[in-house]
Amino acid sequence: MPPASIAIDAIATTIGSLASVDFGHPGFVSPALAQPGPLTKAQSDALAAYNQALSNFKSILRQRRAQIDSKQPLPNLPGQALYLARNATMSAYKDLTDVVPSKIGRPNKLGIPPAYFDADLEPLLDEYVKLFEIMQAPPANAQKSDTPFKDVVDLGRVIARAKGLGAADAEAAGRISLGLFFAETNGNQNIGNARSNKYKGSLQAGPSEDQNGRRKWAAIKPAIASLDPALNLRDDKEEARVGQLDHRYNHWTAVRDALMNAHADIFPQVPAIVKTLPDPIDQMKLFELIQIIPSPTKSALRSGNPMNYRVSDPVIMGYLRNNSMFAYGRSDRARTSATFREILDAMWLFNAKFEKALSIFDEIKARSKG
Repeated sequence: MPPASIAIDAIATTIGSLASVDFGHPGFVSPALAQPGPLTKAQSDALAAYNQALSNFKSILRQRRAQIDSKQPLPNLPGQALYLARNATMSAYKDLTDVVPSKIGRPNKLGIPPAYFDADLEPLLDEYVKLFEIMQAPPANAQKSDTPFKDVVDLGRVIARAKGLGAADAEAAGRISLGLFFAETNGNQNIGNARSNKYKGSLQAGPSEDQNGRRKWAAIKPAIASLDPALNLRDDKEEARVGQLDHRYNHWTAVRDALMNAHADIFPQVPAIVKTLPDPIDQMKLFELIQIIPSPTKSALRSGNPMNYRVSDPVIMGYLRNNSMFAYGRSDRARTSATFREILDAMWLFNAKFEKALSIFDEIKARSKG
């Protein structure tokens, strides 16, 4: 798993609507895949592989639903089998459309490129999302915030100011921080992780990352108190409130410590990053890569030409695939390297999450001006 985080499954936190699911016959093939003429061997093999992957995905969805509804104990990491089966289905579909391009169907509500996913199967992913929501629900003692989005923006902004940024660049840091919250949990507070026993909370930090962030926060707290006495008072109250509870299950301290652990040291580079990447979503993607592959991303920023910086370490490529980049189909998985521009472009499962973060950031900004 990545050294900094395993982002909550991008699909499992992208879809908002739910639907009743008709799993159909295990060998179901959607109308989009009906082949009018005889198949070549390659096409036949690809179709058979897709049917098998789809059948397996439906099977594990049914199994988890039955376990949850009957209140049976779930296995360790109950989301991992679902995640792998989902990936296998998307990969098999991409392999199929690679050999039968005419079978690429209509756009889907998830924003997944149609070559990777049959839109007729959206209800399966609706069920997938619902299962993850149940498996990753916050514990009963988690301490939520009534203003979770504003908290993230305020913390990102004040940390950036403490790192020496001016007001406009600190505003960008607050916006980026909100994007990270949505990338990691789609804006859900204090959640667990059905694919990891290590990463938890509103920014999916591990214990060591949380501890490191707490130490770094203590070091800049005097500057925070000077910059924003009201925020510093809120921080004191949250510290008293959390007591001996895992800091990752208090929304305020979880966000604060995670930002301090990995991202605060990069905030001084926000002006240069904004100049290189004027698109706010690209900025969010780059900071999410600080979360997923911190060392290569920092090296790319130091290179002076970050978008052309190439990653070729198989371990790093594996971390990217474990977070939904270059993960689906033989052609994508055969890649042995990628530039950061190519990596950002491959983060299409994050787009809807970042767009939501931008919309909420604009609402927060408008309210503060009002």
